[in-house]
Amino acid sequence: MSLLVVGTVAFDALETPFGKTDKIVGGSATFISYAAAYFGIETRLVAVIGDDFYMDTIEDLQNRNVKTEGLQIKAGEKSFFWKGRYHDNMNQRDTLITDLNVLADFDPIIPDSYQGAQYAMLGNLTPTVQQQVLERLQERPKLVAMDTMNFWMEHTPNELNDVLKLVDMLIINDEEARQLSEEYSLVKAAKKIQGMGPKYLIIKKGEHGALLFHGDHVFFAPALPLEEVFDPTGAGDTFAGGFMGYLAKTDDLSFDNMKRAIIYGSALASFCVEKFGTERLSELNETIIQERVQQFVDLVRFDVEITV
Repeated sequence: MSLLVVGTVAFDALETPFGKTDKIVGGSATFISYAAAYFGIETRLVAVIGDDFYMDTIEDLQNRNVKTEGLQIKAGEKSFFWKGRYHDNMNQRDTLITDLNVLADFDPIIPDSYQGAQYAMLGNLTPTVQQQVLERLQERPKLVAMDTMNFWMEHTPNELNDVLKLVDMLIINDEEARQLSEEYSLVKAAKKIQGMGPKYLIIKKGEHGALLFHGDHVFFAPALPLEEVFDPTGAGDTFAGGFMGYLAKTDDLSFDNMKRAIIYGSALASFCVEKFGTERLSELNETIIQERVQQFVDLVRFDVEITV
């Protein structure tokens, strides 16, 4: 099975209560690809970078069966750069610098070798770019998932509504779900969002877990309690990569299998926050991941006898 990943490969600079960094590797497609690669699938990357980007990172991804024919390298130009500062509770952050650089005129090219991908994950980009990707696919994947954010809801609502009609799944956080639906209740929000197009909806709640909606079916997965969270940047993208990677590996779109995919996505996201950037993700192996998944299973497993 193969997974098409479209998003950003970029630089971040971070300030958190645990320290600060200079430029480190970031970007939605980077985190998604690292997480998905652990499932042994072929990951097909579409993104754009400048010639200032770290080529050893690209080589590391290639060694993990991430195909990079769709990665454009712009000579003499700089990669997308974001700098942010997190507050003490790590749930709030301030954007200090956003330099679009090569992302300003990103035209996603889908190589012939990428056609026929069975699954697709559209990272957070302009809705116009996300739609362009779908229009350039000769064959529709079995499942198309996408991420978005409040900026596009505020500034390009019509374009966002258009692309929502074309995807099978939307993955957003609780604040974004409430803004998109104009409903405070997440149950009401889910029904309204599914009416916009996506048959499946995942609402991420950070340290409080994630919800999966499909029709009248609802599943809740907790987040693993962690002693310390060093850097939440990329955790949502890592979750999406783990979720989609597991689905692509198992090739099973049943609701029960999506429940399992959420646990794997949550497990990988719990690693992401333990160090800055992609550092922790690059260190993992199958044994470490399975041990973390078992921790999630143990967290929610219980026996109860219904006596009423």
